[in-house]
Amino acid sequence: MEDHGSAYLQLFMDETSFYNRIVLGSFLPMKQWDPLPHFIQTWLRNYIGGTLIYFLSGFLWCFYIYYLKRNVYVPKDAIPSNKAMLLQIYVAMKAMPWYCALPTISEYMVENGWTRCFSRISDVGWPAYLVYMAIYLVIVEFGIYWMHRELHDIKPLYKYLHATHHIYNKQNTLSPFAGLAFHPLDGILQAVPHVTALFLVPTHFTTHIALLFLEAIWTANIHDCIHSKLWPVMGAGYHTIHHTTYRHNYGHYTIWMDWMFGTLRDPIDDGSKVM
Repeated sequence: MEDHGSAYLQLFMDETSFYNRIVLGSFLPMKQWDPLPHFIQTWLRNYIGGTLIYFLSGFLWCFYIYYLKRNVYVPKDAIPSNKAMLLQIYVAMKAMPWYCALPTISEYMVENGWTRCFSRISDVGWPAYLVYMAIYLVIVEFGIYWMHRELHDIKPLYKYLHATHHIYNKQNTLSPFAGLAFHPLDGILQAVPHVTALFLVPTHFTTHIALLFLEAIWTANIHDCIHSKLWPVMGAGYHTIHHTTYRHNYGHYTIWMDWMFGTLRDPIDDGSKVM
């Protein structure tokens, strides 16, 4: 049984090594990277991947909404200045090396068999995979809601951590680049539910990694101030209100947690100018 367990854990190691070869091997031959420990290679891959996703999603989305669709989604006087966006990029890039420690540590724990991750969907079947994924997302939604709310309610956490993100409190200071503009510890704390869930529910490893990195795209989306009106998604219309009232709409993907715990504020009911 121990040999079978070791063989199964090797699947995770093979997968993360494959990702390392794809990303790192695109810059230098792998023989240049091989002397580095696997953990460091994984961190470098996550750092490069996270940075690329942040800039690609940010630049493409800003180009689309601020230039190709100027005045369609965002009024000209509500477009953030280049100075504001550069500040957001600066804050995010200072934090990025620390952000990337979390997926690196989570991968290390998976590779060592400390979590309930499984490697192949065929190991559990599609029905179980979908049920487990739904439970995983509920845990993440619940965890991020309360982590985010406590970052507001516990005054020292707000003052020394979360306030860094809330200097962007008007529509003309929010942009997709603000999505990762956090104090490093703040960003890590809000992503911890993704890792906590690995110990509570069987989780497909590849899906977990994908969801962690899709956070960069999702957070860019909810900071563009465009109200998508796609119920029950916690889109930018809801999140813009959060940045102006500080006491509402703490949720992440959906409005359910705010609805359950009495902190939901609807952009339409609010009469805000979010488009």
